[in-house]
Amino acid sequence: MDNEKNKKDLRINSFVYDGVVKSPNRAMLRATGMHDEDFKKPMVGVISTWAENTPCNIHLNDLAAIAKNGIKKQHGWPVQFTTVTVSDGIAMGTPGMNYSLPSRDLIADSIEIAVGGQNLDAFISIGGCDKNMPGSVIAMANANIPSIFVYGGTIAPGQDEDGNDIDLVSVFEAIGKWNNGEMTEEEVRAIECNACPGPGACGGMYTANTMASAIETMGLSLPGSSSNPAATGDKLKDVFEAGEAIIGLIEKNIRPRDIITRKSLENAVVITMALGGSTNAILHLLAIAHAAEVDFAIEDFNEIQKRVPHLADLKPSGKYVFQDLYNVGGVPAVQKYLLDNGLLHGDCLTVTGKTLAENLENVAPLAEGQDVIMPLENPKRKDGPLIVLKGNLAPDGAVVKVSGLKQRRHEGPAKVFNTEEAAIEATLNGEIVDGDVVVVRFVGPKGGPGMPEMLSLSSIISGKGIKVCLITDGRFSGGSHGFVVGHIAPEAQDGGPIALLATNDTIIIDQDTRELTMQVSDEELAKRREKLVLPPLKSRGVLGKYAHIVSSASKGAVTDFFNRNPFEEK
Repeated sequence: MDNEKNKKDLRINSFVYDGVVKSPNRAMLRATGMHDEDFKKPMVGVISTWAENTPCNIHLNDLAAIAKNGIKKQHGWPVQFTTVTVSDGIAMGTPGMNYSLPSRDLIADSIEIAVGGQNLDAFISIGGCDKNMPGSVIAMANANIPSIFVYGGTIAPGQDEDGNDIDLVSVFEAIGKWNNGEMTEEEVRAIECNACPGPGACGGMYTANTMASAIETMGLSLPGSSSNPAATGDKLKDVFEAGEAIIGLIEKNIRPRDIITRKSLENAVVITMALGGSTNAILHLLAIAHAAEVDFAIEDFNEIQKRVPHLADLKPSGKYVFQDLYNVGGVPAVQKYLLDNGLLHGDCLTVTGKTLAENLENVAPLAEGQDVIMPLENPKRKDGPLIVLKGNLAPDGAVVKVSGLKQRRHEGPAKVFNTEEAAIEATLNGEIVDGDVVVVRFVGPKGGPGMPEMLSLSSIISGKGIKVCLITDGRFSGGSHGFVVGHIAPEAQDGGPIALLATNDTIIIDQDTRELTMQVSDEELAKRREKLVLPPLKSRGVLGKYAHIVSSASKGAVTDFFNRNPFEEK
C-alpha cells in the first residue's frame, strides 16, 4: 500500500514546480531539504498558532512536529510555519483586547496567503485559542484545499487550597469579591497562582472549547480532537493521526467546502446549544458560513435554539470543567447521544472520509452514572442557552446567553458608558446598583475598533453580586455569565439606536419574547438623532484598516463583505 501511494501523483497545486523552466524555484526548495523524489510528494502545510506568551498555544510547536511525522509516514512533504495569535485572557481589560477579533481575520488571511503563495496541496492547522480557531477554519473555506483542524486541547483545572477546581474566570471573579471586602489580596493572589497549571486553552465551556466542539461536530477535525486535553497521550495521538489523515483527504479530493454545508453548520449550532457554549460561536459560525458561501443567517440560531436543550453542567454557569467531559466520554459521546435522539444530521461528510454517523458507530456512550451531561428528559434547560434578541434597540439582532439564569425578564434604568473602563470604575465605586441596565457602547466592530470582550466588567459585577443586566455592542467572553447581552446591531458607531440611549432610559430585555427594547418615543429618538455626533473612525494601522472594512456583528464581523458596487453609485 505504501509503495502504491508513492507511485500516485497526489499533487493538487505543487505540480507547478515541475519542468526545466521551474529550475530556479526548485533550487530554492532544495535549500529547504527537498530532493528529487520529494518533488513528487504532496506538499502539506503544518500551520500552528504557536506562541510562548500564552498557555493556550505554548505547546503547539511540539504538536506540529508530531503532525509532520504523520505526514511523512504517508509519504507527504510537510512544510511547517506559524501565524499570529492573541490570548483573550491576557489581553482582557487592556488595550490589547481591541486586537483580538481582528486577529481572527488576519490569521485567516495569513494562512490563505501562505498556502496559496507557496502552492501547497493541503494543510493542517493547529490552534488553541478563541480567534485562531475560527480564523483557521475561515482560511480552510477560502483556500478550499484538503485541510484538517487540530485543537491544541483544554487546560487542566487548577485547584484552590480547599481542593476545589478553579480556572481563569475564578481569578476575574475574585477581583469583585476583593472589592466587596469578601476576599483579601493574599487570597486573590493564591487563586491567581494556581488557576492555570500548564498548557492548554481556558478550561470551562468558554469560547475555545466551544469552537473546538463546533469545528469537530462540523466534521473538520478528527473524532475526539476537541475534548482531548492538551497534556494527554490522546492529544499526541490525534495530532499524529491528523498528519496521516490529510494524505487520505488528498487521495479522496475532499475539500472544506464539501464538509461545510447547511447541515454541518446546523450540527455545529446543536452541539453549541447542548454544551452551553459561548456567544462568540454565533459570530464565528456566521463568518465561517460566509467564507464557505453557505446561506446561514443570525435568525437561524433561534430556530435551532428552540428545539435543542442545554444538557452540560459546565462552567461558567455549571460546576464542571471541560476535562471532566473528556473523562466521561468527551464530545464524541455527546454527539452519539444527540444523534441517537435525532438532534444531529448523521449524513454529513467529515475529514475521516466517512459521515458523522459512521464515525460514531463504535463510540462508547457517556459513562454510566456521570452527571456532566444531563439526560434529555431532565435537562439543565429545555431549550438552548443562546438566544438572538431583536427590538427597537437592536433591529439587526443581539445575542444573550441565559445558561444558569433563572430571570426571564429584566426592566430597569440605563446607566450608559462609552467605554468599558468608565463602566468598571463606576462599578468599583458603587455607582451601579441592583436593577440597573449597564450599557457599554461604541465598542462594536468599528467603534472599538475590534469589538472587545467585557469579561473584566461582567466578572467584577458577578463577583460583587450586583443584580443587573449588562448590554453592549461589544462582545462577551465565553467565561461571562449572568444577564449579559452583546453583539447589539447596528452598533453605536454605525448610528444604531444604542447610540441614542441616555442614562435613566428604561430598557426591557425579555428572553421569552426575544425582545431588546427601550421605552423612548420615536419623536424623542428623532430629536436625539439630529444632535448625534459620531466619533471619527480610527484611521491608521491595522485597527484603522479593520474599522473601515469590517461588517456588522449580525453578519459575523467579516472583513470581505461587500454588498455594493462603487461603479454603480457613480
